[in-house]
Amino acid sequence: MKEAILPLLLKELRLPSIGQFWESFQRQATSENWTYGRYLAHLCEQELSERHTRRLSRHMNQSRLPRGKSLESFNFSSCGLNRAEVIALASEDSWVRSGKNVLIFGPSGVGKTHLAAAIGEQLVQQGVRVLFTRTTELVQGLQQAKRELTLSATLDKLDKYDCIILDDFGYVKKSEQETTVLFELICERYERRSLMLTCNQSFKDWDSIFSDKMMAVAAVDRLVHHALILEVRGESYRRKAALERGGEPSAPGAGPYVASGESGRAARPSDFEKSSNSKKEEQVE
Repeated sequence: MKEAILPLLLKELRLPSIGQFWESFQRQATSENWTYGRYLAHLCEQELSERHTRRLSRHMNQSRLPRGKSLESFNFSSCGLNRAEVIALASEDSWVRSGKNVLIFGPSGVGKTHLAAAIGEQLVQQGVRVLFTRTTELVQGLQQAKRELTLSATLDKLDKYDCIILDDFGYVKKSEQETTVLFELICERYERRSLMLTCNQSFKDWDSIFSDKMMAVAAVDRLVHHALILEVRGESYRRKAALERGGEPSAPGAGPYVASGESGRAARPSDFEKSSNSKKEEQVE
């Protein structure tokens, strides 16, 4: 009988869900007098549904997103962010598809990583390929690829991710080797693929990240072009926890992280240039 070889045929065609459900659907089709077309449609729908579930699970695992970080559990009450706007950002993938960036600034402990991971999880649910990584960890990998003369191939592999989340961007060491590969990553993805970063240093302090001031200005220019900047405010959650335990609280982070001068205005590359020039004048004096 042809039905006897059907499981083998379905396995060869890589249709595992149809292979699992065709018999139960056949019984239902017989009892309910389905047409052949309806029976086939139910099998195809089941296969597509199972494929979507498996793909979503695989992409979530490959994203390396920290678990337990959701927008529902994020405290919007004192962070200075508009809850509805952030939820809208996480629910809409058009900014990712067009290669725009999201830059999240704020002192340590206010939930920048939580927020970035929560947005990333929502994006994965929409079919967006996301990679979450500590910036220092990714930079080390890029450095090794450059030593092995495979940097271009490594950047090509990262290109499969629509959005890369660079956590703790401000902890990159100020060395030519590290900042050069980081700058190459920024340039490679500029206007093509999205970057989301969390940082506890404002643009004017990025000369402590990049060894070359002109490189810092160029990096800021590429990141802020087509970017949304979020500034998370408030007291450190870790500091609060330390106070509740009666331990020594960590020092609160400094701000502001978005340059002032115009109310609510996001920092521009020119702000960094002005800061660099003022520092030079102080050194001359």
